[in-house]
Amino acid sequence: VQLQASGGGLVQAGGSLRLSCAASAFTFRNYVMGWFRQAPGKERELVAGITSRGSTNYADSVKGRFTISRDNAKNTVYLQMDSLEPEDTAVYYCAADRLVMSTKPIYWGQGTQVTVSS
Repeated sequence: VQLQASGGGLVQAGGSLRLSCAASAFTFRNYVMGWFRQAPGKERELVAGITSRGSTNYADSVKGRFTISRDNAKNTVYLQMDSLEPEDTAVYYCAADRLVMSTKPIYWGQGTQVTVSS
């Protein structure tokens, strides 16, 4: 199983980034997908999740700014991040789980660094 995240980088506050996570070796369409992040000195937190049918949920801190989506034909989940703030600086991880996104998903991807400068 592989979850390959990409799209991180350095951006100024107010800017946008789009993260992608390409999945392989499991039945992507049957899994809940999510994005977590971990900032230095902080615990990993769930940022956004999307069910196999497309229902979404977001952390309060990113509601209205971030959008999670998925393309089951491409086995890929995305995180569109707009109006970025320095507080969004973190390593972002994609994850896959069954039925609901838990704090310990079945599969983790490698992280991608997002840095927002003020």
